[in-house]
Amino acid sequence: MKGKLINFSQHYQAALRTHLQQGPRASLASAKGLGSRALGAGLQTLELAKLHERTLLADVLPAFPARQRPALIRQAGAFFAAAVIPIGKNNQPAPATVPPLYNKFIETLSQRTVELAASNLELVQEVSQRKTAEKALRKSEHHYAQLLNQSDVLQEQLRRLSRRVLSVQEDERRKISRELHDVIAQTLNGINIRLAALKAEATTNTQGLQDRISSTQRLVEHSVDIVHRFARELRPAVLDDLGLIPALHTFLINFKEETGIQVELSAAAAVEQLSNDKRTILFRVTQEAVTNVARHAHATRVEVKIEKREDVICLQIQDNGRGFPAERVLRSKKQKRLGLLGMRERVEMIHGTFTIHSTTAEGTTIQAEIPIADTRARRTKL
Repeated sequence: MKGKLINFSQHYQAALRTHLQQGPRASLASAKGLGSRALGAGLQTLELAKLHERTLLADVLPAFPARQRPALIRQAGAFFAAAVIPIGKNNQPAPATVPPLYNKFIETLSQRTVELAASNLELVQEVSQRKTAEKALRKSEHHYAQLLNQSDVLQEQLRRLSRRVLSVQEDERRKISRELHDVIAQTLNGINIRLAALKAEATTNTQGLQDRISSTQRLVEHSVDIVHRFARELRPAVLDDLGLIPALHTFLINFKEETGIQVELSAAAAVEQLSNDKRTILFRVTQEAVTNVARHAHATRVEVKIEKREDVICLQIQDNGRGFPAERVLRSKKQKRLGLLGMRERVEMIHGTFTIHSTTAEGTTIQAEIPIADTRARRTKL
């Protein structure tokens, strides 16, 4: 019996789909034949109505566009009316016309089918919207988690950089204090002693006085040179007086004399159009980069290039020395090479971009791009 019901359900579904595809003028002969087969399968009117409704909602209507479904439901109602006529208690022959009771039943069934189809469509749309919202929420949570992680990393880097800056400041103060005490103070004391001796000898012994005065003058000149060197290390006056290119030229000449590393400088004149703060940052980045080359890279050549590219000034510093894992160093929690973080922080404070590319075979390339136009970046005290 169950096999008969399954077989009849499949035939009913296929016949109903074929009938709807043929349009409003399709023949109802197949429906009447199905009614007779329903009797053979032991189906009553209510059971056939449930089968019709289930078949229409689950198997037939989803295959048609939504705008066609109301008309299809009415056409399917006529199909059902013809199929249900042969079902009767005494298997009476089908009447020539559909009884009013069947018309009322079909109208109610069609209305219920339309309502169920609309509810089903709303439910599908609501489920789709909820899935979309859940997907967007998961994506948003993942995005904010990434931002939070990046924020934690940047905050930790900033804390380490701040500690390093304070440490470097104290080291520089200690160095300047030692130099002032050990070099300049001792030199001035030596000058003072020699002047006192000259004063005592000036009235009694003039022999060799000229040599002693010359020696004292050399001590004074040496002291002046030391003071000038301190001043240049703290901030080169040529940067303010003549501009960035002369300041870099002077610095790199001294760097070459002190380290023996060959240096090439090429700079576009447009760099002097930058504000004083931006030119100072470019100078500090170059100063830190080439100093790192002398300390760590074991290079024999450094090339410094400054170009104008559309609305930015591009600084590129390239050496042929020993490379290093740049990303790992930047993310490291150790105190080593925090000068890289300082360079990046300086550039990003004026809305620039800072990148490092380093390989063992090709050395290291540091690049900073500075916008020519003024931005609202906070001013940096250097």
